[in-house]
Amino acid sequence: MADTKTLKKNLTLFDVYAMSTGAMFSSGLFLLPGIAASYTGNSVWLAYFLAGFLILPAMYCMAELSTAMPKAGGTYYFLDRAMGPLMGTIGGLGSWVAVVFKSAFALVGMGAYLGIYLDLPFTLTAILLTFAFGLINVFGAKETTLLQRILVTTLVGILIVFVILGLRETGIVNALQPSDEHGSYFKTGIVGFVSTIGLVFVSYAGLTKVASVAEEVQNPDRNIPLGMTLSLITATVIYTLGTLILIEVLEPEELYGSLTPIADAGRKFLNWAPFDLGVILIVVAAIAAFASTGNAGIMSASRYPYAMAKDKLVPNQLSKIGRFGTPTVAIIFTVLAMVAVLLLFDVASVAKLASAFQLLLFGLVCIAVIVMRESKIPTYRPGFRAPFYPWLQIVGILISFWLIIEMGILAIAFTGMVIIGCVLWYHFYASGNLERRGAIFHIHERLGQQRYEGLERELMTIIHDRTQAENLSYEALIARSVMMDFRYGSYDSAHLEEILSEQATSRFDVPVDVISEMMKEENLSFRPISPGVHIVYQTHEELEEPELFVLRFGPQARLNIKTASEAHTLMFLIVPPKPEGLDLRLAGHIAEVVQSDHFERRWTRAESERDMNEILMRDDHFLHGPLSQFPVLLEQAGQKIADISLPASCLIAIIERDGDIIVATPGTHLEATDEVAIIGEPVDLKALCEKPTKPVTE
Repeated sequence: MADTKTLKKNLTLFDVYAMSTGAMFSSGLFLLPGIAASYTGNSVWLAYFLAGFLILPAMYCMAELSTAMPKAGGTYYFLDRAMGPLMGTIGGLGSWVAVVFKSAFALVGMGAYLGIYLDLPFTLTAILLTFAFGLINVFGAKETTLLQRILVTTLVGILIVFVILGLRETGIVNALQPSDEHGSYFKTGIVGFVSTIGLVFVSYAGLTKVASVAEEVQNPDRNIPLGMTLSLITATVIYTLGTLILIEVLEPEELYGSLTPIADAGRKFLNWAPFDLGVILIVVAAIAAFASTGNAGIMSASRYPYAMAKDKLVPNQLSKIGRFGTPTVAIIFTVLAMVAVLLLFDVASVAKLASAFQLLLFGLVCIAVIVMRESKIPTYRPGFRAPFYPWLQIVGILISFWLIIEMGILAIAFTGMVIIGCVLWYHFYASGNLERRGAIFHIHERLGQQRYEGLERELMTIIHDRTQAENLSYEALIARSVMMDFRYGSYDSAHLEEILSEQATSRFDVPVDVISEMMKEENLSFRPISPGVHIVYQTHEELEEPELFVLRFGPQARLNIKTASEAHTLMFLIVPPKPEGLDLRLAGHIAEVVQSDHFERRWTRAESERDMNEILMRDDHFLHGPLSQFPVLLEQAGQKIADISLPASCLIAIIERDGDIIVATPGTHLEATDEVAIIGEPVDLKALCEKPTKPVTE
């Protein structure tokens, strides 16, 4: 059975920036400029600049999907939920293979720069580094990203100094108008220039790696798109200005044949620094670049098998969370795979071929955004939306497939082989164990075919993880909700409207027209959050706070509602329009509770409204009992709720007095014989049950 632990949300905006930036600066700047310049001459800087714009469609689409579904696995998870587990398998296994090869290549490059001053065998050095970064990843995302922060801060700091001193040496005007020594702007014509754009485009591919750890990002709606944008700006500026300086400083034969062009350029205009300090700093920057790519690669690559194992596409052992809150087995598996790649393959050649598969994934991610939007799933509500829909996505698809073609027949063949391998794995290992389908079936449903309700339920539960700061609003909603039990009789929508209207006016002073609007046939669309529990949720401007009506029907009661005839429980949730998305947040909390273990058994056995209420509460945020059970409250009996001192997060939601249920208001007096329902954070609830040793303060 897969591990039930979850990944910790430790990653901040800086961590997102560090991971995206560190994954881009390796071979793209420290190895590739010479090769690229040999193709297109001094227009190489323009190729880097334009390539930065070509990544925008993939970046924006990845940001949208990451904020809608911030789950481990990134590209795998998006393709699986959009187009089904077969495409998910291709995306997951293919991404894992591509990142493993690219990360191994980065560590070989690190060995090459170390070789400038140290006589070390490249392969052995890369293997030792792989094990070292693997251990750091096992010890925790926080530790991994601390190293990433240090590496990227060092890298970007040194590169900024390199660019500033380089522009001062060459003159800004000269750098922007480089000489003709390397040929014209288009040395091999437009075709050669376009091919060069495709060649350097992969330098930006690491930008989207952060999507695979979206589940561990704090406030993903803000931090993922902002972090990726800042990272892209940093990379584009440094790539463009850095290559301008290389063209101006190095002779053509020096640049074309160099595998360490930045270090070679540093020797030219940093020779005034004592002890060869300028070149040493550049070597340090290169080592930091390759190290950050390898480190981020292990972190992101390990999340693919982890997420796929949770979905039963690879062995369950890969989903296990270790004592440090990381997917330990998946990390070890990834490290061993990288070691095997280093020992068995010409890593540089295969890593270039793997870039073609990365381009394919960019195109598929753009398709996934189109599928998710056209599926019209109400619970698909990304915190960031890619602009210019659908034209941006169409452009992204065309760019990806155009660049694959530009990479040649070997790259296309490698991509095809990876796809075939993934399809075979899915067919022989996973296909018989799955019922899950993607959002594309919701498009089919609009064309008269079928849909997969499980995806709507899953997206609803994801919302809970995105909104943990608002959790207590759920407890308040449940505490004052209407719970009704119907053992016998037949009920249609008109009968239910009558029941709900009566409860709404008497219990909450909610206008009847709010209920009438919700019960209209075109609005009454129930969504199953479990086989027996269906929910309908709407917003209404006349409401000031959300309200919930829960109707449970016994075995001898009959529901004459076409969209919910198989349900034993109907939930009606109405919320104010602000804050936006409140309906989904609260519905997500309900779905989380309803889908928990043993809910069905406990729910069907509940004998009273109070029992039903307590079952829908999350145990660690709720207490119910006589006032005598809470010493802090008992000492304040007789006072108004507004005057009672409680631990910081605690709130008295419901009072049970003489068999009546009273919704607590600031003016309600608390009596010593009352029973109360209290919500709050677990630590504060615990304090309520302890005898106070000093007066309670706010």
